[in-house]
Amino acid sequence: MAYSQLQKLEANVHIKASAEQFHDVLCNRTHHIANILPKKIHSVEIHQGEWGTEGSIISWNYLLDGKVGVAKEVVESVDKENHKTNFKVIEGDLLRHYKSFRLIGQAIPKENGSVVHWVLEYEKQTGHTSDPYTLLDLTIEMSKEIGAYLTQQNITK
Repeated sequence: MAYSQLQKLEANVHIKASAEQFHDVLCNRTHHIANILPKKIHSVEIHQGEWGTEGSIISWNYLLDGKVGVAKEVVESVDKENHKTNFKVIEGDLLRHYKSFRLIGQAIPKENGSVVHWVLEYEKQTGHTSDPYTLLDLTIEMSKEIGAYLTQQNITK
């Protein structure tokens, strides 16, 4: 019997940068993430389309669980008003363990910064596949580092 059930992991990350700034990096300047977090995100490259546009395809080279991984994602949707971007993994190492995988990042304005809300939606290949907690941890770390980078950029301007 095939194992098929959509599951979710969610996390909130408080950062001092504004929702607009965070969303700009996540959506329009995604390639800068490799400069912000070089030990974990080795490269982020546009494979097809343009940064910040729906339908664009982005390739990520990253370090997760001590192993180098690759993911190719399509930008499914960009909601500039609500600072939300949806990514769907279409190729790479994650799909060896999951039938489908989506990452949804939304920056919500708050007093003195914003809250970055992450949702990882996935469908496991088998019931023995573990939940992607280490990837969730990486998105949390990435959000904190982007927030710190943006806050530092504001100080130096």
